[in-house]
Amino acid sequence: MTLAIIGAALAAVLSGIGSAYGVLIGGRAAAGVVSEKPDLFGRLLVLQALPGTQGIYGFIVAIMVLVQVGILGGTPVALTEAQGWLFFAACMPIAIVGLLSAIFQAKMSVAAIHMTAKQPDASGKGMTMTVLVETYAILALLVSILMVIGIPV
Repeated sequence: MTLAIIGAALAAVLSGIGSAYGVLIGGRAAAGVVSEKPDLFGRLLVLQALPGTQGIYGFIVAIMVLVQVGILGGTPVALTEAQGWLFFAACMPIAIVGLLSAIFQAKMSVAAIHMTAKQPDASGKGMTMTVLVETYAILALLVSILMVIGIPV
């Protein structure tokens, strides 16, 4: 049980740290632009917020694990050590990829924010480029979900 809970915590915490840092990086860039071009606030807010999704993905996987093992909304299940390690391993794709992709997405977000500052009509292109990094977080989320639901308890 301890291994499963540690895995769930790492999924939520690491992806959350990546998202918090990513939103911070985007926010710094957006604040500089908005101070001179306040009319771009809405476009830049979207670009700033994009790295925040990885934290949501990690939270989803953590909740799934805690429900599956009976910590949330049920009777706790007696897990074997092997099952605990399986849950731990199932949390690692979104924990690691969530952390890193949020930071990398933030770097792309900053570039898109700078592009939007120079060419406001290019914000859609910047969003598209920024969202492409998200693909890998979504793939990691799917891998983690499929692993979690595939563990017999």
